[in-house]
Amino acid sequence: MFSFFRCIVKMDSKEKFVMSLNYIFGKDICSAVDLDNLKFSFSKRTGKLKNVEYNNILFATLRSNGSIALTVYGASILVKNPLFLENCVVIENGPDIFVSVGKSVFAKHVVMCGNRVRPSSDVAILDKNNNVIAVGKSFLSAKMMKSLERGVAVKIRECINRNVNVTLNI
Repeated sequence: MFSFFRCIVKMDSKEKFVMSLNYIFGKDICSAVDLDNLKFSFSKRTGKLKNVEYNNILFATLRSNGSIALTVYGASILVKNPLFLENCVVIENGPDIFVSVGKSVFAKHVVMCGNRVRPSSDVAILDKNNNVIAVGKSFLSAKMMKSLERGVAVKIRECINRNVNVTLNI
């Protein structure tokens, strides 16, 4: 019995990452990714998988609790798979300028929200043309985002234009 569990633990890093990605974001999400271009880096102290690069650009970071924090680049690769749209939030054209510089997404600006969006889940923020403008952590479920007109829906973790200052001219 003990040798059986030892075989499970010695799984390849690529297999582990693919299984985790499919579990968190939905079945067959990895079909948009060429698995041969993935490069893994490990923690020097623990030896655990830490970062994943795709074509030498940071794709995702693995958290200590087992979840995956996608980068904007990683989300833009995965959004090519139509199944990944279930993990995305589409917002209006006006507020997308503010979200692209790191401001939070409010519920009243949500146009469409995938059914896999739950509170505290990692989501990709898209504009109406399905371009990834940010990734972040959702505060509301998909049902609440569609029905509420007030409050923060998604807190942004990474955006495409972090160093740009946007001022509102009123």
